[in-house]
Amino acid sequence: MSLPQSIQKTIEEFSKLPGIGPKTAARLTFYLLSKSNEDIKQLGSTISALKDNLVFCDICYNISETNPCSICEDQKRDKSILAVVEEPLDVLAVEKTDFRGLYHVLGGVISPVDGIGPDNLRIPQLFNRLKSDEDIKEIILATDPSLEGEATAMYIQKNIAEMQKNDKINKNIKISRLARGLPVGGDLEYADEMTLRRAFEGRENIK
Repeated sequence: MSLPQSIQKTIEEFSKLPGIGPKTAARLTFYLLSKSNEDIKQLGSTISALKDNLVFCDICYNISETNPCSICEDQKRDKSILAVVEEPLDVLAVEKTDFRGLYHVLGGVISPVDGIGPDNLRIPQLFNRLKSDEDIKEIILATDPSLEGEATAMYIQKNIAEMQKNDKINKNIKISRLARGLPVGGDLEYADEMTLRRAFEGRENIK
């Protein structure tokens, strides 16, 4: 028995989402079939309008409805500390802790296998930010403790050290890495609040 084309296409679209396999996609599709036409139209219109009012902050590159974003505009934040994270979801995770500094969202990690190099991320923008922002006194490399995350942190640290050596940025900027409270191979966005808090409190200097 073959499924109607509209159902099959919906299952295929759901299957493209991260963490959604064919069986889960089929369950979601048939769940929607049990809902009213108004509910389905509301869901469709919400998804269609998802990106309409969203922009990337020109300062930190987090997703926001304003530019600059509310975090960068908040005068109560500690502008001397900059947490470098991979994705906007990581900002949400860190915000659940007591961290009150600012952010820089890279947009991913260096991954040669996937053809992603430093110039494909917002690493050059990070370096330019360090050159122009004299308020920054500490950089926390808060990338995931994966091979790619570690490689990205090492690349950033190495280049910052080189720029400091050549007097391109403040030599007194401290560079730290999240403590090993985070599991190797884990994602920052899935870490619990206590693990993240301990990781930030136990961060280690790497220079």
